[in-house]
This record gives sequence, structure tokens and C-alpha cells, in this order.
Amino acid sequence: MTDTLARQFPLREELIDGKLFAMSPSPAWNHVSVSGNIYHLFKTYLKGRKCMPIPDGCDLHLTKDNVYIPDVMIVCDRSKIKSSGVYGAPDLVVEVLSPGSIKNDRGRKKDIYAKCGVREYWIVSASEKTIEVYWNTGNGEFTLHDIYTVYPDWALEQMSETERADVVTHFKCSLYDDFEIPLYEIFEDVLP
Repeated sequence: MTDTLARQFPLREELIDGKLFAMSPSPAWNHVSVSGNIYHLFKTYLKGRKCMPIPDGCDLHLTKDNVYIPDVMIVCDRSKIKSSGVYGAPDLVVEVLSPGSIKNDRGRKKDIYAKCGVREYWIVSASEKTIEVYWNTGNGEFTLHDIYTVYPDWALEQMSETERADVVTHFKCSLYDDFEIPLYEIFEDVLP
């Protein structure tokens, strides 16, 4: 890459266990749409409250060897927010999967998030329209709380009336009792 192109399209990098991993400088549309939708839902709900939603692009300094750029963070201790990023565990971290990030998002990063005290962790697949929600056990590990799915119309048509009645369309973040999150809004504008 030429110097001019490098300045126009700088590589984003994450530090995972002391090793640099290049991130795509330009995420795909579905990735941007989903992370933006999640940020917008939290931004609207948290307006005037203590916790702050932080969109993609902000460095998260967990340890000297682990500096990530999550797709969305919720930080309730605002003293962790500095001009150069967030220092310390957010209350919620959301990672939207990309082809190059799946292994780290489901593996080492997930483990570090848990050990550093992130209370809730979401792994979102735009292509599958699923959200895996993990809760911290308090022992530096996550446990899978639930997986939420937006079913395509053809799948809903094949379900019995009882099965369709059991389909979850809204869910709650463990941080807030009064915030019902509509699944369809998270995946709004996702392209096939």
C-alpha cells in the first residue's frame, strides 16, 4: 500500500495477547447497519442516564496486552472514559461478527472480556440474524444466557401456531429491567 493510500485508508488494529491483528478499514454494510442500530437503540434509551453508549471506533484498553475496538460498548462508570479511549471493563460489549473476526470474537477476546469484568457480552451475526448473549458468572467466565433469532418468513410459515407464539421478538439486557429490545430493529436494513 502506498503512503498516500495508507493515510486515506489507515488499517485499524487490535492488540490481542500482545499480538497485533489487522482489522478491515471498511466493514461491510450489514456490519455497519447492525452495529449502528444497536448503538442507536441504546443511545435513545440511555439519554439523560448515567450509562453511556459508545459506538465503533473507540479504543478499549483492558490490559497492556489487550486493546480492542468493540462495535458497541456501554460504560456506566464514566471515569473510565478518556480522550484516548475507554480504560477498564465496560458493562456491556457488543461484537458484530466479520469473516476475519469470528475466531477472536468467540475465543480469546471473549475470554479476556470475561476475566476483565465485562458484565454482559453479545456476539451478533448479521448474516444469521442472531444474537448470542453471555453473562459474566462473577468468576471471570461467561455463561451463555440465550440466543435470539429473527426467523425468516418461510420458517415462520412452517411453524405451528404454538411454535410461532413461542418465538421471542423482544429481549432485555441484564443491565436494565425496563428496556425491551426489539430484535427486528437490530437487523433493520440488513441486506440479503
